[in-house]
Amino acid sequence: PPEIKEEQEDICSSQEGEQLGLKQETDPFMLTPTYEDSDHSEPEPDSDQQLLSHSSPVAESQDQRGNQSRMFAKHMSGVSLVKPCSCKTCGKSFIQKADLEFHIKMHTNEKPYICNKSFKCDTCGKEFKYKSKLNQHLRIHTGEKPHLCNTCGKGFKQRSDLTQHLKIHTGEKPYVCNTCGKSFTQRGNLHAHMKIHTGEKPYVCNTCGKGFRQSSHLTTHLIIHTGEKPYSCKICGKCFTHRQNLSFHMKIHTGEKPHVCNTCGKGFRQGSKLTAHLRTHTGERPFPCNTCGKSFAHSKSLWVHMKIHTGEKPHVCKTCGRSFTRSDTLSYHIRIHTGEKPFPCNTCGKSFTHSSSLRVHMKVHTGEK
Repeated sequence: PPEIKEEQEDICSSQEGEQLGLKQETDPFMLTPTYEDSDHSEPEPDSDQQLLSHSSPVAESQDQRGNQSRMFAKHMSGVSLVKPCSCKTCGKSFIQKADLEFHIKMHTNEKPYICNKSFKCDTCGKEFKYKSKLNQHLRIHTGEKPHLCNTCGKGFKQRSDLTQHLKIHTGEKPYVCNTCGKSFTQRGNLHAHMKIHTGEKPYVCNTCGKGFRQSSHLTTHLIIHTGEKPYSCKICGKCFTHRQNLSFHMKIHTGEKPHVCNTCGKGFRQGSKLTAHLRTHTGERPFPCNTCGKSFAHSKSLWVHMKIHTGEKPHVCKTCGRSFTRSDTLSYHIRIHTGEKPFPCNTCGKSFTHSSSLRVHMKVHTGEK
């Protein structure tokens, strides 16, 4: 504020004056400035003066001044510098008034120097305030993944994504729910989980009025109304509403199952699937129905169950008009109309509409009962 600034200037001016007077009284001599690089340079000595020997009186007086300069520098090295300009807010001291004025802006939050420069992506035109953010963004276009996991070799565009991934291998879950004790790898997942206990659903669909705990869940839900599926698999052509769902789907083709159960050794493509699987060993059912009291191992199972009480069937087949409580049930149903069979047997080549049908079929080849 201006009042603080004026007071600080008065203090500095008076203290600087006192300090200068004190210095003149106590210092045995004062150094005079040299003018070598100034516009007011003294005339250079003539050639006769330059030829004076070191034994001349002039040379001796120059040596004396040099000795005095060295003595003064030695003297000053043992003297603590006085910092007359003090900040009234935090008490920090400064030698120069300008430094104090710059420091005060920390307390007032004043930021007078604004950088208008932006860094633009030549590919898509998106602009960024920092060059580091632009470099990070460019990896979307180049596909570069410089941050590699030493355990499984998987690459990531950002170091933070690698750090998050490493918790899959270490099993680290530092964020714990104080209500039920469930642990999470990310703070954001804990915050989303807490809404299960509070019942909070702040994200509401303007079309049907349904509420959601997370904005991403609302975004996913809105696609039910629009039917949009912008993410397609380059191998089989299947389309998905979410990029994450496409990533999960790709593991069907690659066979990748990085999430392994320590109890039975079974692998899963998604961490959430492993978490759900672990409840088969523990018998845990943390999601109870408030209407009938039935408990479920997964929140999604409870959500589907609740539609029995509400009679809600939001997923409608555009071909025949049949309605379903679950989107995956609708997807299975649509294959009746399209004849799609995306799950082939690698042994005999026979294809199936559902992965569960393929699993049952595989027992023919393995002899498993």
